[in-house]
Amino acid sequence: MRQRTYHTKLYEIAEAQLGYFTADQAREAGVIPIRLVQLVKTADIERVSRGVYRLTRFPASALGQFMEATLWPQVRRPGTRGVLSHESALSLYQLSDTNPAKVHIILSPTMRIRREIPKYLAIHYAALGLQDVKLVEGIPVTTPERAIRDVHANHLGQALVRQAIADGRRSGHLTFEQSDRLERELLDDGRHAGVASSE
Repeated sequence: MRQRTYHTKLYEIAEAQLGYFTADQAREAGVIPIRLVQLVKTADIERVSRGVYRLTRFPASALGQFMEATLWPQVRRPGTRGVLSHESALSLYQLSDTNPAKVHIILSPTMRIRREIPKYLAIHYAALGLQDVKLVEGIPVTTPERAIRDVHANHLGQALVRQAIADGRRSGHLTFEQSDRLERELLDDGRHAGVASSE
C-alpha cells in the first residue's frame, strides 16, 4: 500500500509537469534516494540532468526541455523555480522565427547559483511580479509582453521585436492596446507602425 501511495503522489506531481520532477519532489512523495536509483536502473524513470528526472512512460513533449530548465534551479533549493523568458518565451508562444541556442530562464535577483550551470541554459536575474508570469502546460513563463521587452533590453534587434509584436497581435497573444504600446515604446518607427496597424 505504501509503495502504491508514493507512486501515486509522484505521478501526480509529474503529471502536472509534463512527466518531469525533481529529486526533492520525489522525497516529498515518499521516494527515498536509493529507490530513485533503482527506478533509474529499471528504466521506470530517466535522469535528464542533475536532480531532475522524467517518468519514461509519460508521453514525451516538445516542451520538455523548457520544463527541465525551469525545474533545474530547484535542486538544492526546494520550491525555487526558474521562469522561462526572453527568446525561449517567444519560441514557446511562437512569436517570431527565433530559435535560441540556449534555454533562457529568469531567477530572482537574490538567488545565486554556485554549482555548474548546464551548457544549454542561459540565466538572467530580475524581479518579476505576478503580472509578468503565466503558466503554459505547467511551465512558468513570462508573458508575451514581458518577453518582448526583455528581448528588446538585450539588444537582439528591432526586426525580431517588430516580428514578435506583429505575431503577437495576429495570434491574440497581445491585445491591440499592448501591441500599439510596445511599438510606441520599443521601435524607432513605432508611431508610424501604430498608425499603420489601425488602418
